[in-house]
Amino acid sequence: MPVAPQGFGIRVDRLKADLVRQGERVRILLEACFEAVFARDPARAARAMGLDDEIDRVDVEIEKGAVQLLTDATHENAELEPAQLRAVLTIVKINNEMERIADCGVAIAEQVADLRQMPGVIPETFQVMANSVVGIIRDVNRSFDKSDAALAKVVLQSEDCVEAFKAAILKDAERKIAANGGGGSVMPVDFAFALHEIANECCKMADHSTNIAEQVIYSVTGAIVRHTDAGWVEVPRRA
Repeated sequence: MPVAPQGFGIRVDRLKADLVRQGERVRILLEACFEAVFARDPARAARAMGLDDEIDRVDVEIEKGAVQLLTDATHENAELEPAQLRAVLTIVKINNEMERIADCGVAIAEQVADLRQMPGVIPETFQVMANSVVGIIRDVNRSFDKSDAALAKVVLQSEDCVEAFKAAILKDAERKIAANGGGGSVMPVDFAFALHEIANECCKMADHSTNIAEQVIYSVTGAIVRHTDAGWVEVPRRA
């Protein structure tokens, strides 16, 4: 389809729709990975990791589509508005973040085989953290789909909750390890390390989600969002 006059917008909308569906695939993969962890079921983990193949394929297709759109615009000497360029750049960046979130889910599923061999009980806090991460992915994808900057800002604040869950889980693990001298039945050290790795991946996913939220806000309002010690700061668009 030619870029001008309406073709550019139509092709951007198609890429955006593809990316929203990709976000749904990523959410489904994460749910499957977490279910495999709590069940300590290697077969479920393998099926969950298998979902990443389609995500990788679509990731490449979306990237190619965005590049081809800009290439066509260049060949046709199309005069693009800044908002149109922002739309394409946002799609490319969010596409990359979604693929990385899926990789984090795969890394979590890879822990299942070892967890199955370990004694120890996965804390209930982990289930709450997992639900929070899945909810963040759902919300940030929805904010992109609906161009909802307000919901994107909610996602920015959610990252602190995941970090708090991680801190609570690690503190509980340290307490239990100390109680059994590091090798008893309360929480073995290897089990605690596995929980630590999963918690780290959860925090990475939350971080990637805030990167997406920043791009949504930029695309909708033109404002650049930065994280400081005092919290999230929004830099207004310059005239």
